[in-house]
Formats: sequence, structure tokens, C-alpha cells
Amino acid sequence: MSTESQAPAKGGQLKETERIQQGPGGPGRGPMGGGMIGQKADTFWPSLKRLLARLRPERHKAYAVVALTLVSVVATAVGPKILGRATDLIFAGLIGKDVLGSGATQEQAIEALRAQGENDRADMLASMKLTDGVDFSAVADVLLLVLAVYVAASLLAWLGGYLLNDVVQGTILRMRSEVEDKVNRLPLGYFDKQPRGELLSRVTNDIDNISQTLQQTMSQMLTSLLTVFAVIGMMFYISPLLALVALVSVPISMFVTAAVMKRSQGMFIQQWRRTGTLNAHIEETFSGHAIVKVFGRQADSERKFAEQNDELYQASYSAQFVSGLIMPIMMFVGNLNYVVIAVLGGLRVASGTMSLGDVQAFIQYTRQFTQPLTQVASMLNLLQSGVASAERVFELLDADEETPDASGRPAAEADARGEVRFEDVSFSYDPERPLISGLSLVAEPGSTVAIVGPTGAGKTTMVNLVMRFYDPQSGRILIDGVDITSIPRGVLRSRIGMVLQDTWLFAGSIRDNIAYGRPDATEEQILEAARATFVDRFVHSLPDGYDTVIDEDGSNLSAGERQLVTIARAFLSDPALLILDEATSSVDTRTELLLQQAMAALRSDRTSFVIAHRLSTIRDADLILVMEDGSIVEQGSHEELLAVGGAYARLYRSQFESAAEEVVVG
Repeated sequence: MSTESQAPAKGGQLKETERIQQGPGGPGRGPMGGGMIGQKADTFWPSLKRLLARLRPERHKAYAVVALTLVSVVATAVGPKILGRATDLIFAGLIGKDVLGSGATQEQAIEALRAQGENDRADMLASMKLTDGVDFSAVADVLLLVLAVYVAASLLAWLGGYLLNDVVQGTILRMRSEVEDKVNRLPLGYFDKQPRGELLSRVTNDIDNISQTLQQTMSQMLTSLLTVFAVIGMMFYISPLLALVALVSVPISMFVTAAVMKRSQGMFIQQWRRTGTLNAHIEETFSGHAIVKVFGRQADSERKFAEQNDELYQASYSAQFVSGLIMPIMMFVGNLNYVVIAVLGGLRVASGTMSLGDVQAFIQYTRQFTQPLTQVASMLNLLQSGVASAERVFELLDADEETPDASGRPAAEADARGEVRFEDVSFSYDPERPLISGLSLVAEPGSTVAIVGPTGAGKTTMVNLVMRFYDPQSGRILIDGVDITSIPRGVLRSRIGMVLQDTWLFAGSIRDNIAYGRPDATEEQILEAARATFVDRFVHSLPDGYDTVIDEDGSNLSAGERQLVTIARAFLSDPALLILDEATSSVDTRTELLLQQAMAALRSDRTSFVIAHRLSTIRDADLILVMEDGSIVEQGSHEELLAVGGAYARLYRSQFESAAEEVVVG
């Protein structure tokens, strides 16, 4: 694409849209401008469901993650039961040494206890298999088995985590690509209404937060939920009565979690909205740092930053504090549950209805049961933050796109002579504030059409319509007799070269910036364009010549030098249609005279639209259009319009005759 307009963020072609923004500076326009943030977010569960649906392309790996995690959790859950067997062996050996050491058998000892009325102790001994001392060989076998089970569980958990990382990062990779593609399909009007910092926050901060949320919550919540079910199963296997007692904590936990989540979800949405607002202010202030200083608005900028920073602090504090209540409440419920189980378990061991090893295992299961519930509650905190970010990204993905390009147009239609025709074109950014009404004109092939008029008259809007940054509400625009709405935007814009008043250069060498609109250009073609537009004149004074790296803002070049580079870029692209929007406004008078010669060569044999406030630069135009309030009030050559003595003549006299009178008076 050979147009300067590939970087719409700089706003050179947006001057008419800036006029309709609310307040001075408009949203995202200038160092002190404000911005509107999306006021409504989707509900939690639909957004979560939509987010999880994006894992579908990785579903086979996700199934493998679930299977590996399930086996790992089951192995971990079986461990305490096996370990309880070791406790039973040690306990039976210690008790048996006292009982059997006296020479009596286990049956004789039980009968003696019953005869003494100690039925509880007799029942306890009857439930055990006593040995004369601890069988350390059997204990060692049990411990080795437990070790093997835990090692296998750890390996399976590691493999599941490895696959899960692949699933999450693949999903985020696709989401970033979708967002990038979506941004390229959005109409220019979307960017007019969105503060740049807010948009960047959605594309970077929110997606990073989604990645972090999926990475942490999916693994932990999957493991925790499977652990809960596995532990419940083992608890019922050991003692249904104690399992029912333990499960009393579940509805309490669910009630607490639901109550806290309901309150904190809105707080998380506000937190990320405040983050976007603060980012927008910081980006605008930093990009217009010099303007802020020139107008002495540092204190005002700092005050606004402090206010928005405090609002973000309050929103973040409230969200984190409220959601952070989940874990301590859950821990308190778990500890109460632990005490109840310990007391009841001790009584059942004494009564001989449970072994000590089973009580030990059950207490471990109680901890394993409450801990994952606590972890799930904690992950819900993070999950709410991630879903709030997902909602903001989905708002971007759901935004209305440009009307689809025409399809099936033959490549031969890209050839152009350069005739541009407006037929009764009407357009407005705001339906209640018409801008262009019933505009008709014809630009002959190879002619130079200059557009002049006061700010807000619709000059830049005209070229925006030609570039199809916007489509007219009525009427049509034709290039070489073909309605531009029937030409794919890429084909249309590849035929147009555009140089804006506000320059845009990317971080790269001067050579790369000149070749931006024509990547396949040879070195000689690049140098020819540089010499024709006088870039070559200042490049040799730079340390690395054409290899000099321009920083992101182009601050290591003067404003005039940056403009010369953009003009060289348009020269190299060799477009069929040329649009110059105040292209020489940033160069000095001597350079402007040189550029007029270069522009004359650049405009030869191609149709050119020139927007100019310096009327001296468009005297030789074939046709001059004078616009006021979106309508052409005069048209003709320079001499014809001066002879008429109308709007053009008044503009001309205001620039030249007033200056001459001031010189005479002085």
C-alpha cells in the first residue's frame, strides 16, 4: 500500500472528525483530552463460557490434560489411605507388644477386658490385628508403595501442566491475532471515538490478564475440583457418617463464595475500566508532553493523574479486599470442620468402629477437602478479574466493522487514468450536524485540484471519502467511471499516494521509511526518490546516512526533515492519484520553494488533490475549490477566482495584503 494513511493513529486525516468530538481536544486527541469508556459489560457466566469456548481448537490436548490430572489426583487421593495402613501396623505392633508380651493371645486379652467391663478397649483390640512388636518390613513396603504413588502423581501432574501451558498459550496466540485482524477491519470512526490509551489497554493489559488468569486458574481449579470429588469418594469409602459431617461445610462455603463473588465482580470491571482510563490519560500526556509544558498545564495534568490514580486505587482496593475475604472465611469453616472430625474420629477409634490409620487418613482427607475448596474460592478471585478483561476484549471484537470489500473484481480494473467524480455526495459524522451536502465535481485525469477553505469546511473529509476511510450516506464517488465501493479497499488505496500534515514514521532506518510504500524498490529507486524530494540533501549530514535509525517519534529529525521523508515515500510509490494534505506546512520557505518543483514533477501525469492553507502553494492548480460548510461555494483557476472577488479573494487578501499593510505601517 502506498498511502501515508496506513498509520491512522496520528490523525492527519482526522481533522474534520476532531471537530465533532465533545470538549476541547476530543477523546484521545491531544495532551489534555479525555475519553469515554465502555459503560456496560456482559454478565460473568456468559463471558466465561465464551472465553472457555475459545479453547475448542485445543480440545484434544485439553482432554489429555483432564485425563492426566484425573489420574494424578486419584493417585494422590489414594495415598493417605495407603499411608494409614502403615500407621495401623505401627499401632498394632506397639499395642501387641504389651498385650502379647505377657504370653496371652489376642483372644484371651479381649475376653479378659470384657470380663473387667472394659468393652470399648475390647472392641478396639478386636478391630486390630496385633503383632508382637512393629513389623518394620511391612511398614517399609507400605512406605515404598506410597512413595511410588506420589512420584507417579507428580509426574502426571507435571505432564498435564506442560500440555495445559500449550493449550493456554495457543489460545492467547489466536486471540491476539483475532484482535490484530479486528483492528485492521475497524472503520476509522471507531478510532475517532476511542482514546488511544484505552484501546492499547484492551489490546495489551487485558489480553495479558486473560493469559495469566487462564494459566493459573485452569490448572489449579481443575486439580482442586477433581481433588474434591476424589477425596469425597475416599471419605465415604472410609466412613459415610464422618463424610456426611464433613460435607456440611460445602453449602456454607458455596453460600459465602456466591455472596462475595456477586459483590466483587462489578468491582473488578470498574478496576479494569479505571486502568484503561488512566492509561489513556498517561498516553495522551506523554505523547503531548511538549504541549503540556508550553501551556503550563503540568499541574492540571498531575491533578487529573492523581484523581484517576486514586480512583483506580479505590476500585482495585475494594475489588481485592472483598474478594480476598473468601479465603479466610473458607479457612475458618475448614478449621471448624477439622475439629469436629478429630473429636468424632477419636470416639470411633475408642469404640473400635474405626482404625487409627483410617482416622489419620480421614483427617488428611478433611484437609485435602477444605484446601481445594479454599483454592477454588481464591481462584474465583483471579477468575473474576480475567473475565472482566475478557469482556472488554470481546467488546472490541464485537465492534461494527467496515462494510465488506467487493469481491471478484478483476485485477485489470486496478489500472487508472485518474479521473475522480463526485456525484451528489452527502456525508456527516453526526446525523444531527450535516457536513457535506450534495457535493458534485469532476477532477480530470492528470489535473491538480486544490481545496481551500476555513477549518471544518470539509476539505479533509473529501479526501477521506476518496480513500474510503468513510463511505458517504448518499451519492457516489467514481474513479475512472467505477464506483469506488465496488473496488476492494486494498486495491483502491494501492493506487493512491497520500502525504499528511502530521508526519508518521516508524522506528527504523531512513531507507526503510522511504521504502515503506514500496517494499520491492531497488536501492537506486530509493535514492532517486530521495534526491527528487531533497531528502538526499540532509541525509549525508547524519552519522549513518540512509542507515540512520529514526526513533519511534522521529524526534532525531526536524519537523521539516520528517515531512521530506514522507514526501519521498509518496514519490517512490508512484501512485495514480495523489493527495497532499498541507504537505509542505512543516518546511521552511526555501525548502518549500524546492519542494514545489519536486511536487510539480510528482504531480505530472497524475490527478492530484491538494489541501492547502498557504494559497501561494496552489496558484498553478488547474482547479481550485473553495469550500464552506461542506459545500463548494466557488471553483475556478487562481486568476478567475481573484477576478470574481468572492470568498477566495477574501482568503487571498487576508494572507497577503494584510501582511503588506503591516510592513508599510511598520
